[in-house]
Amino acid sequence: MGKKAVHFGGGNIGRGFVGEKLHISGFEVVFVDVMDSIIEQLQKNKEYTVTEIGGEGEKVNKITNYRAINSKTHEADVVKEIATADLVTCAVGPNILKFIAPVIAKGIDSRESSTPLAVIACENAIGATDTLAGHIKDEKNTPKERLADIDKRAVFANSAIDRIVPGQDPNAGLNVKIEAFFEWVVDQTPFKEHGHPQIDAIKWVDDLVPYIERKLYTVNTGHAAAAYYGHNRGKKTIHDALADEEIRSIVHEALDETSHLIVNKHGISVEEQKAYVDKIVKRISNPYLEDVVERVGRAPLRKLSRKERFIGPGAALAHRGDKDVKALLGCIEMAFRFQNVEGDDESFELAKILKEHDAPGVVKKVCGLHEKDKLFEDVVKVVEKVQGGKA
Repeated sequence: MGKKAVHFGGGNIGRGFVGEKLHISGFEVVFVDVMDSIIEQLQKNKEYTVTEIGGEGEKVNKITNYRAINSKTHEADVVKEIATADLVTCAVGPNILKFIAPVIAKGIDSRESSTPLAVIACENAIGATDTLAGHIKDEKNTPKERLADIDKRAVFANSAIDRIVPGQDPNAGLNVKIEAFFEWVVDQTPFKEHGHPQIDAIKWVDDLVPYIERKLYTVNTGHAAAAYYGHNRGKKTIHDALADEEIRSIVHEALDETSHLIVNKHGISVEEQKAYVDKIVKRISNPYLEDVVERVGRAPLRKLSRKERFIGPGAALAHRGDKDVKALLGCIEMAFRFQNVEGDDESFELAKILKEHDAPGVVKKVCGLHEKDKLFEDVVKVVEKVQGGKA
């Protein structure tokens, strides 16, 4: 019997990154989603393509050997698939993990295999698999008497993923255009006697934190900084934004600040981190990705939250007290100015919060910072500036 993976999330990351790499490693992939249109397309079409865009041109991979289930209407079928799967992955967004946890919990509880299910969340968030595991192990989803030996049925491993998926052509259907570069790093320590699943694309490591923070505080910080400044200055794409010398300089200044934290916290050399930063800026500047600033900037509430790309490193640096965070504060300001952007609900919610709360209240609600945090007052001043309408 072949290897089987159940993947939650039939979007571009699910089909174009996780699904692609699992297919290449010989897995049958069962896509699970609640979006009728995605599931219907996957059920109707027996193949789709992933076009990898790199400096040397394009490479097209054909993806086959997959099925699709709508968990909204066929939950019992999803439970059966998980009960006999080797692997469960997801790319649904950190805020959706709590909604997919109940069906995954039922599937885990139904398992009879002597080999535990591998569960790996592929989200842009620190400790996403831990978060998912917490929801699965909640007594609402897994009976208390079944928690004691749940590790015999499932192993949970955190991961860090890095791959840019630009805006897609309007008539692309299931086909995905994606950057050629990728990184998928997974903590191998939870896998003991049974070993980890064989997935060619994954780099298995003993300490995931340096990879997660380096990626989040370099790729995500730089990408979002270019998007928010680009949006503010009327640029169309990330390439256009970074072609502006002032914006490019600001992005480098922000990454200089986060690099200071990464180097000193994780023991990565200055030279290695500088090379990583240069590679990342070159990647996100790729004109062939045609990455629109509004797409990259969407969901500002999440991106301004406590453990995310600006507040996370900014708070840590402010606590250390050995590096200025002026550039990060500028990025935070531009993120707060990303309001009422068509197609992005969070940008409208952000505008509402800024209108209904005073600056300290906004910082507490949106950024999760409080008076005891050394970054708090600086961010309050930024919010006051935005609320006051000052440029």
